[in-house]
Amino acid sequence: MWTVVVGGGSGQRFGRMKQFETLGDRTVIDWAVDAALAVSDGVVVVVPDGAQPLVVPRPGMTVVAGGSTRSESVRCGLARVPAGASVICVHDAARPFADPALFSAVIERVVAGAPAAIPGVPVTDTIKVIDDQGVVVATPDRATLVGVQTPQAFRSEVLRAAHGGGGDATDDAALVEARGEPVVVVPGSVVNRKITHLADLAWARRVAAREEES
Repeated sequence: MWTVVVGGGSGQRFGRMKQFETLGDRTVIDWAVDAALAVSDGVVVVVPDGAQPLVVPRPGMTVVAGGSTRSESVRCGLARVPAGASVICVHDAARPFADPALFSAVIERVVAGAPAAIPGVPVTDTIKVIDDQGVVVATPDRATLVGVQTPQAFRSEVLRAAHGGGGDATDDAALVEARGEPVVVVPGSVVNRKITHLADLAWARRVAAREEES
């Protein structure tokens, strides 16, 4: 079982490389890597080219340079995962609080036979579908919607095939879905929040402080 931790973004929306912001005595990406290492035989960490020295080295971890898009960065990581790996997880470095239990939940579904398994949380807001003029065209039933998180787990051959076409998507499950493979959803965690804006980082620092005190 191997994990690719994807932290190859330049932080355009955030204003700087958020994966290297500090949370207590570690960086955001360090928290994500530690969680992945707890359940993986090996971890490939993908960062922007030149940022490799910013990741604290650990046994079982390889650091590589990413590409210009998220999907390209995942493929850079996949290239370093041994061919013998049967299950591969992909996890966003910007989600520092995915605990080992969440990794185990998606891995167990793949081991049990699912091609892919991803965490999801219920959507609480009403969602509207709009056209290119900003006009609402549909209101989907919230009961059929989930907010998707990482880590996402895949059978190795399924994930490699999904990336074989060189496509791009906001998550790896979308590439798998496009090939007609079923993707199973397991309960996610509200604490597994993605750091996207400065307010998210402030929240994460409060969570990290509480965890380090406990």
